[in-house]
Amino acid sequence: MSDVVLSDLSDGIVTLTLNQPEARNPISSPATIEALLAAIKGADRDLACRVVIITGAGSAFSTGGDIATMRPGGGLNDPSPATTRRNYRDGIQQLPLLFESVEVPIIAAVNGPAIGAGCDLACMCDIRIASEKAKFAESFVKLGIVPGDGGAWLLPRVVGWSKASEMAYTGELLDANQALACGLVSRVVPSESLMDEARALAARIAANPPHAVRMTKRLIRESRLASLSTILEASAAAQALCHTTSDHAEAVDAFFEKRDPIFTGN
Repeated sequence: MSDVVLSDLSDGIVTLTLNQPEARNPISSPATIEALLAAIKGADRDLACRVVIITGAGSAFSTGGDIATMRPGGGLNDPSPATTRRNYRDGIQQLPLLFESVEVPIIAAVNGPAIGAGCDLACMCDIRIASEKAKFAESFVKLGIVPGDGGAWLLPRVVGWSKASEMAYTGELLDANQALACGLVSRVVPSESLMDEARALAARIAANPPHAVRMTKRLIRESRLASLSTILEASAAAQALCHTTSDHAEAVDAFFEKRDPIFTGN
């Protein structure tokens, strides 16, 4: 694993830490993008991984793009517009595509500012928990650019069209409590207990049968675009698979025997 993204697996929970605290954890460089892609793909392939947590080292979650590389010829911005387009498609745009395709649940533990692409990275996750020190901004307009990483698709599906438009058109900061009020995060916790809270939530998810959890995530993700009839058909197919698992039989037996179930992922 690259040192720009640290990975730790414990009790079925993979914790990924964006590890460039001196630069406030930008995510636009090829090295960081490749490290995130590799880590998340690996976690999704491994059924021993039940949940992923993403957080940031230091005081920031992620301030998105590295402004120092935004001058012409730096970072994703090439003198040739056609090359810039390909840089986005082959670079940072791979992240939302991957997050949308994987089945392992992902929690964002937002420890500090999540700005621009950092805010969008949090929106790519299934659940967002914020430290009291967290701040959020869809701030691309402040730099005269648009959310090139998919934020125009992601943010409205998290906070609704009106709030997403307000955030994107003004580029202004939300503090943690404002983020809670609009549904951008599901809870706000003291900064010193953020990771404990995130791990406790991850453990409650990890305690459930992994096939059922992953298929439930897929249905929820698909429901944002599909019709009710399509989701019902997909739900029936997923249910047929779940009924054949040992974990389902174990859950039913444990219910009648009045004991805690032991799930094996089979």
